[in-house]
Formats: sequence, structure tokens, C-alpha cells
Amino acid sequence: MARTSGSGLGSWLSGAGTPEPGSYPGERLGLPKDGPGSIARFGRRIAALIVDWVIALGLAALVVAVGSFTVPVQTVQLVVWFVLGVASVRLFGFSPGQLALGLKVVPVDGRLHVGAGRALGRGLLISLVIPALFTDSDLRGLHDLATKTAVVKR
Repeated sequence: MARTSGSGLGSWLSGAGTPEPGSYPGERLGLPKDGPGSIARFGRRIAALIVDWVIALGLAALVVAVGSFTVPVQTVQLVVWFVLGVASVRLFGFSPGQLALGLKVVPVDGRLHVGAGRALGRGLLISLVIPALFTDSDLRGLHDLATKTAVVKR
């Protein structure tokens, strides 16, 4: 459905120059519809996040049990999850949970890999939770839009 220029709620919310959605998620980014390299669906991304969170909980419980920390285990868990996610996405392109579920993070602006700044930005925005809940027509959360990345199937 074509949008009329300058009129209607859709054009006001979308902003000037916002491209029309493609026929499938990732089409505007040049990604395939299905198979490797296609946009990962929300369910798989959430499952990968849960796997990462459980791994971080185990490591945090181990750190708290071994060390003499007065910090709550939940705080240590958040720090472990953040460091593990940022380091693994920067080094390998995926977190442990994404590896387990066959996903990876890719830059969508032609770069070869996700840099340290982008991995750090993604981690910070995901830790705020809210940016990851809002997606565009390509199923990319605000954290991916801000860092020019996408989560795709491996």
C-alpha cells in the first residue's frame, strides 16, 4: 500500500525518507528470505538470551561462592552476562546462547565484523531491556538499529 506524502498518521510516525517495508524481514537489508543469513525471529533471539542469562547465573554463583563478595549474585550475574556478551560478540560474532541456537550478529553497513564499540553499545542497550522490545519491519530491535547490526541465522 503506497503512502501519501505528508498526510496521515503513518507518514508522520515513520518520518521523512523512511523506506517502505519489504515483502519479508531483511529484504531492505539485502538478506535472504530463508536459510543462513536470514533475519532471526524473536523467539529464537529470546531463547538465546535466556541461555546466556542462565550461563551468567551459573558463573556468577560460582564467583560469589568462591570469593568473599558482599555484592548480590544478581548484580554479579548482570556484569558477567554483559562482559560475556560483549566480548563474545566482538570476538566471534555471537554469544554462547546465539551459538547454541544457530544465530550470529552481523553488521548491515558493509563492515566485516561487529567492532568493540558496536558490541558495547548493543550490550548496554539490551541490558536496558526496552530497546530490544521495539522492532522495525525487518525485526531489528532499537539496539540493532542504533548499532547498525542484525541478528541472523548461521
